[in-house]
Amino acid sequence: MPIRITVTSVIVNDQQKALDFYTDKLGFLPKKDVPAGAFRWLTVVGPGEPDGVELLLEPDDHPAAKIFQRALVEDGIPVTSFTVDDVRATHRELEAKGVVFVQPPTPMGPVITATLDDTCGNLIQLVSPA
Repeated sequence: MPIRITVTSVIVNDQQKALDFYTDKLGFLPKKDVPAGAFRWLTVVGPGEPDGVELLLEPDDHPAAKIFQRALVEDGIPVTSFTVDDVRATHRELEAKGVVFVQPPTPMGPVITATLDDTCGNLIQLVSPA
């Protein structure tokens, strides 16, 4: 019985702002946008991966979500990681687009990481091979 990841999520404080950031700045593509009461079932996928894992931009409406999100940011902990081919090149490209990094490219053993602020309450780590 193979189990597969089809959707994973990040909690965001503003779904439209998150959609704009993840598409305009990070280059993800919109996948699903379905009304769901006061919010939306709003997902994006990686470029070139239209049938890949969907990233759900989950509203932070639950009080515990806000506390969890704030605690991670205060402790400098990324909520998730995305793989890129070259963290240094991606860092330069995203900084040129105005993306704010809280950690510049940093070698960490077999990988190089950088951490950005997604403007919607999260720190996101970028990773590539060293």
